[in-house]
Amino acid sequence: MKRPVATPHKQAPIRKERNLLFSKFPPGQVPEASDFLGKLEHLEVEPHVERHAVGVAYDLLEHSLQELEGTLEDKGFHLDNTLMSKMMRALIYYVEETQLHNLDAPDRLLKKSQHEAYTHAWERHPHGDHDDTPPEWREYK
Repeated sequence: MKRPVATPHKQAPIRKERNLLFSKFPPGQVPEASDFLGKLEHLEVEPHVERHAVGVAYDLLEHSLQELEGTLEDKGFHLDNTLMSKMMRALIYYVEETQLHNLDAPDRLLKKSQHEAYTHAWERHPHGDHDDTPPEWREYK
């Protein structure tokens, strides 16, 4: 996942709080995973053994859910793979990726560009009292 380029002014942190859900088997994953995640910088970890989950809080500019879960899976941990968990995970991945993409996107000045488009169209369009009707037809009674 691409992180936004550092800007001269400090970017405000985007705090995210998520729960990483683990499967019931093998048992004992939650304490091990929380110990592993606790060693990562800029990450707050809180184990919830009874719910088979680890609560994490992080700045989106430093970490993402996809990155954290991918790291856990690479280390051999088994995440919850119920349909609901997969759907929520995919939605969160998409939202975080979109937020990071939007932070990296240049500011679009819609009002200015729209104004210029209308100005150019107005300059090319015949305007004023222009009427293609011949004068003799306009005076017809």
